[in-house]
Amino acid sequence: MSAIGKGLKRRGRLMMQAVSPPRRALDAIPGPRPADDGYTAPPAPRLVRSPVFVLSSVRSGSTLLRVLLNSHSRIRAPHEMHLRTVHVHLSRDFTADAMKALALDKDELEHVLWDRVLHLELTRSGKDVIVDKTPPNTLIWPRLRRCWPEARHILLLRHPAAVVASLTDRRADPDHAAIRDEVLRYSEKLEEARVNLNPHVVTYEDLTAEPERVTRGICDYLGVPWEAGMLDYGSKDHGTFRPQLGDWSSTIKSGRIQAARTADPAVGLPPRLTELARAWGYPE
Repeated sequence: MSAIGKGLKRRGRLMMQAVSPPRRALDAIPGPRPADDGYTAPPAPRLVRSPVFVLSSVRSGSTLLRVLLNSHSRIRAPHEMHLRTVHVHLSRDFTADAMKALALDKDELEHVLWDRVLHLELTRSGKDVIVDKTPPNTLIWPRLRRCWPEARHILLLRHPAAVVASLTDRRADPDHAAIRDEVLRYSEKLEEARVNLNPHVVTYEDLTAEPERVTRGICDYLGVPWEAGMLDYGSKDHGTFRPQLGDWSSTIKSGRIQAARTADPAVGLPPRLTELARAWGYPE
């Protein structure tokens, strides 16, 4: 009798659902995005006013520079944070209006979130200078400058032919044309940043050949005293070396600064990459 009673109750619920009108969607379910009304929010105050961004191509030694800087007692340089991939979603048609009433828009909400992430990481570290080295940041340097007008920038260059060779070696089935296009895309953005940002420029070749001189120059730029322990990065904890967060090769895991591989003259570069290499002071 108990089983029959439960069955009748279940059938009754199903019949009620069948004849009832559809329920209104819950507010938590994303609705259509509102049309952009052209509103641009003013910059909100930043918790981190002057972060440091390392701008570089992939395969240019940015992980080595990161761990050298992170070995300083006042500099926090965590793994690649990929802030550009952290987005805010305005899920209801009235959300943009609500944010506009607070003098915020989607971009500025993302800027506030990015800033909070940097501040949280800096506070956890107990240091006072934070460095973000994420190579794809190079592709959005104007957005970073808009978010942090007082940011400082370290431009890390490497000969484009060496970058092409490194990318080719790292990929199981390399598409040579795609690799050259990728290096050219990064190189064009690096040149834009070099011309427009007045950054502190270093090269991977110099960093590996004269690490003390190069790191002393960076410390002067950042306004912190140089520390000899920066060069002994293997004795410090820099987190796990793993894909998507930076270089994870045996070279970086060795804990020692190793000589840079020179550019391969057999690597034929497109004319524009050759022109950029010349502009950066690399020999023909």
